[in-house]
Amino acid sequence: MISLSVLFWMYVILFAIIGAMRGWAKEILVTSGVVVALFLITIMESFIPFFRDGLTPESTFWVRMSVLGAMTFFGYQGPNIPRMIDSGKFIRDRFEDLLLGIFLGGVNGYMIFGTAWFYLMDADYPFEWIMPPGQMADLGQNIQSLIEILPPQWLQAPVIYVAVAIAFVFILVVFV
Repeated sequence: MISLSVLFWMYVILFAIIGAMRGWAKEILVTSGVVVALFLITIMESFIPFFRDGLTPESTFWVRMSVLGAMTFFGYQGPNIPRMIDSGKFIRDRFEDLLLGIFLGGVNGYMIFGTAWFYLMDADYPFEWIMPPGQMADLGQNIQSLIEILPPQWLQAPVIYVAVAIAFVFILVVFV
């Protein structure tokens, strides 16, 4: 059995390695995709009554994960368009590009797995093979402090609106 916090840090490190291989420009697109996913989920849950009132916690979990998965998938697949690759913006030729790719990849791991973990917790861990962290042990208290800084905790309205604006500015600067 493995703790969710250990799994969280393993994914942050894995995504950092992936970010080093892909480069910072491609990783910005993934970060923007996750921010847009959180934005879409916030909009759906705030303004569409069916999502706000008509779903069970487990159904809400699956809708949220579907939106997050789709936006993450398109964020990772977007830069494979040949016209964008031939533009020269995705060339990783300096050490600074590698470091920025590592950093943004780690941020993406934090955003993707942290968001999935938050939604899992919000659905009260609907799978019997995933147990919530214990609250009494020191590890459980450390995990609780980690849960408090997961992306959906602090990327709520109005902060998510500012994050979407910043994501679009980064996309315009990098890709245009």
